[in-house]
Amino acid sequence: MKTPRLLLPALAASAALVLAGCSTTATNAAGSDGDLKVVATTTQIADLTRNIVGDADGVTITQLIQPNQSAHSYDPSVADLTALGAADVLVINGVGLEEWLDDAIEASGFDGVTIDSDEGITIQGVEAGHEEEAAHEDEAAQEEEAGHEDEAEHDHDHAGGNPHIWTDVKNAEAMVATIADGLAGASTSHAADFEANEAVYTAQLAELDGWIRENVDAVPSSERLLVSNHDAFGYFTAAYGITYVGSVIPSFDDNAEPSAAEIDALVAAVKTTGVKAVFSEASINPKAADTIAAEAGVAVYSGDDALYGDSLGPADSAGATYIASQLHNVRLILESWGVTPSAVPADLQ
Repeated sequence: MKTPRLLLPALAASAALVLAGCSTTATNAAGSDGDLKVVATTTQIADLTRNIVGDADGVTITQLIQPNQSAHSYDPSVADLTALGAADVLVINGVGLEEWLDDAIEASGFDGVTIDSDEGITIQGVEAGHEEEAAHEDEAAQEEEAGHEDEAEHDHDHAGGNPHIWTDVKNAEAMVATIADGLAGASTSHAADFEANEAVYTAQLAELDGWIRENVDAVPSSERLLVSNHDAFGYFTAAYGITYVGSVIPSFDDNAEPSAAEIDALVAAVKTTGVKAVFSEASINPKAADTIAAEAGVAVYSGDDALYGDSLGPADSAGATYIASQLHNVRLILESWGVTPSAVPADLQ
């Protein structure tokens, strides 16, 4: 499903007025004053980037998508386009998650360095139930490409692939390495700081991955079952040996709506497999998840106990950072299986 683009022409015109008199130079180096302006798209990407940048002097990060805001339905504001137009570096998730990206780049006039954090990651393909959606996206992408051949350098679409790559912590480690390399190339004067911060943060991610595996592996494989609000956890379940029974919204897009037949099918699957709980997600209305849990006679995790999927939470939430969100999610999933997790390593708390 492509995000509506009705607002972008008006935003582009407004942004043009704001940007008048300003210019962005396409370069692989920071500005002449040594400062580096970075724009990150999603909440997860922004958090990974902040951990690499740390307190490096002269580096600023602007996060476009805000906590509990859908990456699929995001519409950039004039302020967002202004920040993007003035940026030296743009850090993105990739895999087609930022469906609005090409239009935003065109509207803002951004011509800096783009770091695509999905580089080198094996992308999960189209699963059952997604073929028609992917076909529509492929058709739309081809039509758009026909009218925008000159924008090919900004084409980041991986039509049909699952964009939720960060849910596997090993993928997050790879994303951090890609982002760190890109930032170091954009500002050699900060490269040593980025490298040092990358090493510290990668060690924390490795420890997080080990803690998740230790706890999940202690549960019999037949009991590792998960039902969530939408198809956001495919990489997570594949990485940690969890059976993904299904999702309330059978789509990678959290704005899609389940049909009555799809709801009935999921209720039947929950009853058949012995799933004990249905998980809502913090950035999605829990109504459909509540309905399915009630019909299946199982527990529902929502509100403060919802999972963090497409978005991290605000600063005062349990999912304020990538690591915090993973700890929160795994604790609740283990709880739904009747398991008490081991102590969290001190440097992850």
